[in-house]
Amino acid sequence: MNADQDNEPTGPRQRVLWISTIAFTLLFAVWLMLGVLGIKIREEMSLTPSQFEWLLSVAILAGALPRLNFGIWADRYGGRRMMIYMLLFTAIPTFLLSRATDYVELLICAAGFGLAGNSFTVGIAWNSAWFPNRSKGAALGLFGAGNVGASVTKLLAPTLLAVLPAAGIFGGIIPGGWRCLPVIYSGLLILMAAIVWLGTPSPDRRPGQGRPMAELLAPLRIVRVWRFSLYYVVVFGAYVALAAFLPKYYVDVYSLPLSTAGYLTASFIFPASLLRPLGGWLSDRYGPRRVTYTVFSLLVICFVLLSLPANILPLNATAFCFVMLLVGCGMGIGKASVFKYVPDYFPRDVGAVGGLVGMLGALGGFLLPPAFGMLGRWGGSPQFAFIALLFLTVISLAWLHGAVRAIKNTANTLSRPEIMTVTAKG
Repeated sequence: MNADQDNEPTGPRQRVLWISTIAFTLLFAVWLMLGVLGIKIREEMSLTPSQFEWLLSVAILAGALPRLNFGIWADRYGGRRMMIYMLLFTAIPTFLLSRATDYVELLICAAGFGLAGNSFTVGIAWNSAWFPNRSKGAALGLFGAGNVGASVTKLLAPTLLAVLPAAGIFGGIIPGGWRCLPVIYSGLLILMAAIVWLGTPSPDRRPGQGRPMAELLAPLRIVRVWRFSLYYVVVFGAYVALAAFLPKYYVDVYSLPLSTAGYLTASFIFPASLLRPLGGWLSDRYGPRRVTYTVFSLLVICFVLLSLPANILPLNATAFCFVMLLVGCGMGIGKASVFKYVPDYFPRDVGAVGGLVGMLGALGGFLLPPAFGMLGRWGGSPQFAFIALLFLTVISLAWLHGAVRAIKNTANTLSRPEIMTVTAKG
């Protein structure tokens, strides 16, 4: 397949890349829209801190648990078809969120539109099927930059809340307040489904078509897959959790207005998303091992600084924002380098392996927000929330270091061509 991909026209695969990236950006914005809207919802419906944290987590969980399934379905039935289905389906609970009146309805809607988070696995499998190995890192990195969708709500919501009348517009068809955004998003999801249907090539690539399920799931028995999954918890699961957690942190710790908290959170989200193509290019050029090693080392330093209580290391809002900017840069590059491992080691099983890696990574985004709250309350300091991230990063760096040492020991027993193959993969 790779030889055919190298010789074919680039137009069809470029359309897949750009249209899927736009769709992913929109779906990611929908998935994490409660990061900002949840604060307004909390005020309107008098949610407790625990209710608020679990509302965020339910949406993240819905975008995490089915990722393995969606990755396999994308390989078997085509990423194009799965992306269209996802856009149309998530439009329904997204719209219904604007009509929710109690906590149970909020949870049901969050579980529905949270499925949008699975669009990452669908898009990774879809693009991997269309691009040759020599450019997969850059292509997957560019697609993954759709993570910037997490900042769309944070930038859009404060403006809409300020300009739209409380009674809404068009006779209340688009309601006022926080309820306007889900209505707008639901319309954009339907429009995007039409663009994918009309703008992407058909017939689609389906590398898993006709293969038995046991064969598709076989790589999941390999320990290496689970190691990559832990790495992805650090660079993606933590990113998702922080994107949802930071607005509340800025409001509660630094007493900033919600609009300012949203903008400062966006300063973390933008590099954590837009640097992903750079991470893909660096991984293509230098290998994912070196890039991931550097990223984890940077994150350990940053999380040590963020974990120290204010009486030991007082960080004002500016200093905190700068450290979070560095964290965002590391995560943006690291998300691409970690996922570059998947097609390097499992070129025929990107859907299944990528689905598991993405699922466990996103599960970190589900478990971390409640952990942040519990650690902060237990330690009596909000900075204690970052101890969870420090622990995960140290464990991942240690496991990566052990794997590198094992690879080098193996390489010492091989011939030179074999050494080159092993060390390039890392």
